[in-house]
Amino acid sequence: MAIEHPNLPVLTENCESCAALCCVAYPFDADEDFGLLKEADSPCPNLGCDFRCTIHKDLKVKGFGGCVAYSCAGAGQRITQELFPGETWRDDPDLIYHMAHALRVIRPIHEALLLLQEAAKLPLPAAALDEGRALMVAMCPAEDTSVHDFEEPEVQEALADVPRYLQSLAAYL
Repeated sequence: MAIEHPNLPVLTENCESCAALCCVAYPFDADEDFGLLKEADSPCPNLGCDFRCTIHKDLKVKGFGGCVAYSCAGAGQRITQELFPGETWRDDPDLIYHMAHALRVIRPIHEALLLLQEAAKLPLPAAALDEGRALMVAMCPAEDTSVHDFEEPEVQEALADVPRYLQSLAAYL
């Protein structure tokens, strides 16, 4: 059963509509599926001026399995297109910290929404489906024009409650 909510975002990545936020926001540790050491909030040296990876076709061979496995669940393009429309960290370097912070806040919400969407497809009793729906609604704030909207207590409390909810579904499987 699909969950319908007016503020439910697209939960699949679209790198064409992003400003390579994943290549900026997260640190890379050469020992953990990344071919180099990189600090958070700094662009990967393999990132081209057009926000594309210059070694994309060779990521795995060059030791970037973490990049191959990564998905932002649609958070990157949401931030780039909706929270910072028409702006990029390349045009305004001060935005790098704000956009990277937004990815670190919104990506876990998108991942949780994706898990709840999948859970809603299970043969669950109405009460369990309603609880999942309520969590999704809480993580989709009506006002979603700033990262601060996603840092509100009700959004973060719902996000924190998702693991407990998903574990509770084991009884029905």
